[in-house]
Amino acid sequence: MGTWGYFLYNKNQSDEKIQITQTQASTAMTARDSVQLLYNDALTRLDSITGNNNNLSGQVSENQSEITKLRTEIDRILRNKNASDADLRRAKTMIGQLNSKIANLEAEVARLSGENQFLASSNTQLTQEREVLQTNLQTTTAEKEELAQTVDVASTFSASNIQIRPLNEKRSGKEKETTTARRVDKLEIAFDVENRVARSGPADLYVIVTAPDGRIISDPSMGSGLLTTRTDGDKQFTFRSTLDYEQGTRKTVKVPLRQNDFQTGNYKIEIYQNGFKIAEGIRSLKKGGLFG
Repeated sequence: MGTWGYFLYNKNQSDEKIQITQTQASTAMTARDSVQLLYNDALTRLDSITGNNNNLSGQVSENQSEITKLRTEIDRILRNKNASDADLRRAKTMIGQLNSKIANLEAEVARLSGENQFLASSNTQLTQEREVLQTNLQTTTAEKEELAQTVDVASTFSASNIQIRPLNEKRSGKEKETTTARRVDKLEIAFDVENRVARSGPADLYVIVTAPDGRIISDPSMGSGLLTTRTDGDKQFTFRSTLDYEQGTRKTVKVPLRQNDFQTGNYKIEIYQNGFKIAEGIRSLKKGGLFG
């Protein structure tokens, strides 16, 4: 009886110890699971922030050392199946620190998001203002170019009173007008020019003389060359005369055309300035007889 009583007592003691151990293990497992859940939640928040916000990469780098240190220690405790209650409490405290750093990052996300929205709005406004300025600039440039072109065209001389005189030069130096081709020593071309817009200064006048045979008279000794006109393309000119013009005044221009032999028939005279034809006249020379 005594022996059986000892065995029963010893068995009861063992059952109580097993029950206490199982209870402690269950409690420890529950505490570890609770810490693991808190940790998983913190990691999810961290991944969400860093994954969706590339602008925070620098911020994470600044805190990476402390975050890595916390995660390493928490992982070590949770991997330890024999972790004590004190270890789990310390892990829970570190998870709180980790969440605090994550909260700072979330606040940074909100701040950067607000700044990005402000910058996007400002950029949109600046883009619109720049487009308006560019449009205004293009309009202003076009208006200036149009005005400059208008002024340029308006500065073209007007010519009047064109006269073409065939002259015979006497040995005494006197000149006598004649219409007989063989007696003509020169054609004197005279005309008046004026313009209220053209600025004072030198202005080039180009004279094109077409002989009766349809050939434009051209001679390097007279400075003949090629003129680009605004309406008639490129044209060969006979000679060029430079006029020292004074704005708003009328000025008479006289230019002589000398040749050894003048043909009978019509001589056509055209005068260009600023690319435009400003005057034209015809003078006929006859075969024989004297005029005047």
